[in-house]
Amino acid sequence: MRADITAQLPAVQGRTEDPEPVTTTPPARRPGIALILGAVLASWLVPVAATAVHAAWLLPPIVLLATASLLRSGRALLDRIMLAVALLGGLTCAVGLLFSVWPWGLHPVPVTGLAFTVLTVAAVLSRRAPRLPRPGWSDLVSLAAAALAAGYLATPYLRADTFGQRLSLAMVGEDNGRHPALFDVIGRLGGYLFVDPGAAREQIFSGLVHYPQGWHFTTALLDGFLRSAGDPPTGARLMDHYVLWCIATFGLLVLTLVWAAQHVAGPLHPLRRLVLIIAVTALVLGAELPRLLVAGYPSEAFGLSLAVVLVALVVRPLHRLREQLILVGALLIGIGFSYYLFLFPTGAMVLCWLIADRRRLRTRPGTVAIVAVLTAALAPLVAVIGVLVAGQSEALAAPGGTPPVETYNTMLGLGALVLAAVLVRTNLADTTWRRYLVALAVALSFSASMAAVNIANGTQPAYYFGKTAHLVLVVLTMGVAALARLLPVPPDPSTDSEPRRHPIVGAIPAVGTAALVTLGLLAGTGLIGWTGGYFHRNGGNGTWATDWAGRDVRAVSRTASVTNTAYRNYPAIPGTVTLVLDKQGLQGYRESIFLSAMQGTSAQTEPGIYFRIYDEPARTAEILRRVPRPLRLIVADPAAQKAIDGALTADPALRDGLTVVPLKPTTPR
Repeated sequence: MRADITAQLPAVQGRTEDPEPVTTTPPARRPGIALILGAVLASWLVPVAATAVHAAWLLPPIVLLATASLLRSGRALLDRIMLAVALLGGLTCAVGLLFSVWPWGLHPVPVTGLAFTVLTVAAVLSRRAPRLPRPGWSDLVSLAAAALAAGYLATPYLRADTFGQRLSLAMVGEDNGRHPALFDVIGRLGGYLFVDPGAAREQIFSGLVHYPQGWHFTTALLDGFLRSAGDPPTGARLMDHYVLWCIATFGLLVLTLVWAAQHVAGPLHPLRRLVLIIAVTALVLGAELPRLLVAGYPSEAFGLSLAVVLVALVVRPLHRLREQLILVGALLIGIGFSYYLFLFPTGAMVLCWLIADRRRLRTRPGTVAIVAVLTAALAPLVAVIGVLVAGQSEALAAPGGTPPVETYNTMLGLGALVLAAVLVRTNLADTTWRRYLVALAVALSFSASMAAVNIANGTQPAYYFGKTAHLVLVVLTMGVAALARLLPVPPDPSTDSEPRRHPIVGAIPAVGTAALVTLGLLAGTGLIGWTGGYFHRNGGNGTWATDWAGRDVRAVSRTASVTNTAYRNYPAIPGTVTLVLDKQGLQGYRESIFLSAMQGTSAQTEPGIYFRIYDEPARTAEILRRVPRPLRLIVADPAAQKAIDGALTADPALRDGLTVVPLKPTTPR
């Protein structure tokens, strides 16, 4: 299962990032004590004032911009912002350990006060004044592309008029019934659940106590700013807030891929850059990645986002070594806390980079040592707890998931295009693309290892193989930059061999080629045309994105209607276990998961949901035997009532502490 980490990346020859202009400006003088104390005082007064006027939602963007303003790697504004997002994402997961034990939990004031104080100290020690580049057209286009992609996939939720319709969309993915429970309980308890598993088990399904919680912690923290520390959302509001963060997370994944492809490509002509942005966005929507939103895999989407930035930094390291080291360490920690399956291949990629750049690393022994110790202690922490305490390694052989043919089409088709472009002499001569080949080889090796685990256990490559294939897919998507570098560009008028030719006329061949390539990408990914695209085909010959965006939101599923009706008419009763029984066992199983998530009772309902009997009437009989009393059963179908009557006839003692209620019709909402 281990990825191959013995291959060494080519050594760096000079800077691998487009360097900033060299200036002779002397280092800034450290500010006086009075100014420093004033800045620290403001670090706490600003969040107090913002929270008091219900404007705490402004604080996270301010922290992000302040962090970006102290970084010096990258020349464009988007570079600084993405590096700041990556740094804050990883550090938030790590500092969450502190937030989980201090007395203030996730309250915006102490969290932001600490963040501003740390930024003030960092500015003083580094003698850096806040400074941001001016936004360029590519920054705006990249942000617009990510926003359009996320907005396109959000259209079903935006078209939904009632909560029942939104719930029906969320219930397409079973995991959307478990992640909201984690998001909810972390927000209410104010920290990671594995820090105090005893208290957590009273609030949530025990199988989630040691689940990787980086995404849930981060979004619960941010949600507190959105509410200005108001009461945590429950019920319908909980699901709506959860869906909002899922969509935002997918938008972050698109943005990181768009940025990473440009970072790996290096300096690009504007025409090539524009085609690259469109190509990456089209590939995200045309391949399998939208499934992360549809099926409810926000943790994986967040982990992939961090992994994308890490791969980009390994392939084209920053020219400022300290920032490179800190970012790599923070990203590994964030991946370990969010989706530690990706920690193995990304850790192998980092190891290859460390070996290749060992001479350069010797110039910063202190930074290397500090970052290495902290990363080694924190990055594998959640994985170690999950494997040793919760036995999560057994899940690697879990069956199910995407049919392999769909994954193979994507990996082989896109892989052939990218490899052909990388192996062209123009690209292969660049150190960056030789490093890229090593990173791609590690990702492929890890995916092949996961497939081998499934085969060894007697199943076809399945669930977690699909997850590793997603990592390969994002690495290949970044590699589209190699294709963009091969596109022709308009001639430079200053070096044109035919100076009498009009610049517009001279640009026609390059612009025409770019337009044809763009149309080919849009058709090949299924965003336009009628073929459904090459990289992913489902039963309806459409892509995940087009099928999802075109979904009829008025067609509310029966399970969603039952769950919504039960939620409206039967509020949770303290101390009483409430479950839904339906005609089929799997229907009642899904309805009970979502109902308990909205009612905040997943700990109490666990005995009646998580066991391996799904056929009726056997499932109903087992529920009556194993669930502690008092027990309330909501009957959604006459067949369920018949199953209850049969079990009670066979064992009348099961009537003790049992309440059976019919599902009452309700007005759709």
